[in-house]
Amino acid sequence: MTFPTHRPRRLRTSPAVRRLVRETHLAPSQLVLPAFVREGISEPVDIGSMPGVRQHTLDSLRRAAAEAAEAGVGGIMLFGIPEVRDAIGSGADDPEGILNVAAAALASEVGDALVVQTDLCLDEFTDHGHCGVLRGDGGVDNDATLERYAAMGVAQARAGATLLGLSGMMDGQVAAVREALDSEGFIDTIIMAYSAKYAGAFYGPFREAVDSQLKGDRRTYQLDPGNAREGVREAIMDVEEGADIVMVKPAMPYLDVLADVRATVDVPVWAYQVSGEYAMVEAAAANGWIDRRGAIQESLLGIRRAGADAILTYWAVEAAGWLREAH
Repeated sequence: MTFPTHRPRRLRTSPAVRRLVRETHLAPSQLVLPAFVREGISEPVDIGSMPGVRQHTLDSLRRAAAEAAEAGVGGIMLFGIPEVRDAIGSGADDPEGILNVAAAALASEVGDALVVQTDLCLDEFTDHGHCGVLRGDGGVDNDATLERYAAMGVAQARAGATLLGLSGMMDGQVAAVREALDSEGFIDTIIMAYSAKYAGAFYGPFREAVDSQLKGDRRTYQLDPGNAREGVREAIMDVEEGADIVMVKPAMPYLDVLADVRATVDVPVWAYQVSGEYAMVEAAAANGWIDRRGAIQESLLGIRRAGADAILTYWAVEAAGWLREAH
């Protein structure tokens, strides 16, 4: 019997063979842990829609960062939740603001083991919840917002952040922040641009996590979910403006965009496995509907396979532990 001539199953016959010929690999260093730090709390606060994730105090944040470093995770992305908000997000560039204080604390304690990263956006700091300064008609003023981003970027660099995550989706934000950083001597501070950040339904739990004040939506500045080519164009523009890394967010609903961006630009491409993706898996697993560990590992591998060089994921520390067990 000579049929079939080709037998691809030969390369699946045992765990050892499958491991040897596997095309896509995941390592702890390719994972980044998003972390929330809240001003004015004495104990960590659990986030109801994100089981296992908390709003940290500075002390518990230090412990979480040390745990991430021990697990071999590549970085930690900080989101700050202030006690007081105002129309222009004054706390964002205040040296004593919670995000800058947290960045300084981690830079001094784990900066040699983790890439300390800060979210550069105004939404957590404004009393209206938008990512920028508002005009009189209630719309976001793009160019006035760039001035705030520039000040925020310099403040975060001064605090010790190695990488700034520009997530506001304002036109020209990369160029504005790069110019501000360079003019203040922060030429080595890395810019990671959230280039293809889509407006959609997967951010709900995050808004609980940061106590978002948002009314309405962000569809005038985040991308329309139907547009793939626009996401690639945004990434190209950000690279031209000086971005060192570009981001696609969310991850799993936009794997096609991720693959297209990876094929187009020559800088690292990251993806953010957002709160809604996390919450769906946790909820299904809690109900016994899916294998939790298997679903987490498969989702991360799928994002890597689509082209992500690194992944922001709330499972970073846990997944890194599994990966180290496997080796």
